[in-house]
Amino acid sequence: MPRQERPGSDGEHLVQQRLGTTERADRFYGDQVLDHLNVRMREFVARQEMFFLATADRHGECDATFRAGPQGFVQVLDAHTLAYPEYRGNGVMASIGNISENPRLGILMIDFTRDRIGLHINGRARVVMDEDMRAQHPGLPVDPVPGRRAQLWVTVEVEEAYIHCAKHIPHLQKVPAQQRGARAWGTDDAKRKGGDFFGTAAEAGQRPPFRRAERGNEHLRGGLHEDTDDALYQAAAPAYGGDLAYGAGPAPAPSAGSAYSGAPRVPRRDDFVEELNAEFLDRVERVLARARPRRPADDAPAFRGWFDDRRDG
Repeated sequence: MPRQERPGSDGEHLVQQRLGTTERADRFYGDQVLDHLNVRMREFVARQEMFFLATADRHGECDATFRAGPQGFVQVLDAHTLAYPEYRGNGVMASIGNISENPRLGILMIDFTRDRIGLHINGRARVVMDEDMRAQHPGLPVDPVPGRRAQLWVTVEVEEAYIHCAKHIPHLQKVPAQQRGARAWGTDDAKRKGGDFFGTAAEAGQRPPFRRAERGNEHLRGGLHEDTDDALYQAAAPAYGGDLAYGAGPAPAPSAGSAYSGAPRVPRRDDFVEELNAEFLDRVERVLARARPRRPADDAPAFRGWFDDRRDG
């Protein structure tokens, strides 16, 4: 019989042990953490107009960003899978680049206006070209606004889904469309995109060359980890396929009544790293090469609804 694992990382389990919150965490894991989207979660996702996205490359260097679109732009394909479109942006492709190296991602959706609640979704991502996605899912909607036509899709295999509580989420109100003005979907006009709001372009000639510091795993030493029994943890690793990239202490025993039991997951060296897909990257370059400058939003066709199935000619 396969062993059950507690959700979350080995690091969070260690911190729980040190701070005495293991029992409280187990209650949360048992009551709130699912490995799929239940009916209410699927309904919540379907009406969201934005979310926050976290990715990391194969070295663990992180990036956090924001995605937005009309209600329904995040598609719930089934209880274990969702998909969102990648619209034309600044060409950096930071999130897609990270996913090509490390398929793990985190999504945080927050409803600021209606329910004032949040939903975390963690999982494994795959990038799919728009034409391939539509061949697999012909019912996907087509948006008439040029800046909201997907070039790529990211499908997410849900591994964890859980609530973000309401107590610190501000209650916001939507501004009527006539007061907020048209959104510049897909525009190349720098001013309409925010211009040089932070003044970085003015410093371009004065900045030294950009260099990313070389970092190892030294941040995992000291602090809450400084007196952990590395030898014991390393000895336990082979039982769970382990070749540890770093040392950590033994896992706390699950509290009474916990829905989870057994030893924690043990991280393997680079077990999440996938080889860059040269064919995929070539196809991305071909899509970007076809991209044309877009008209400002106020010159674009009026949005007739996200579920308008008329295709662009």
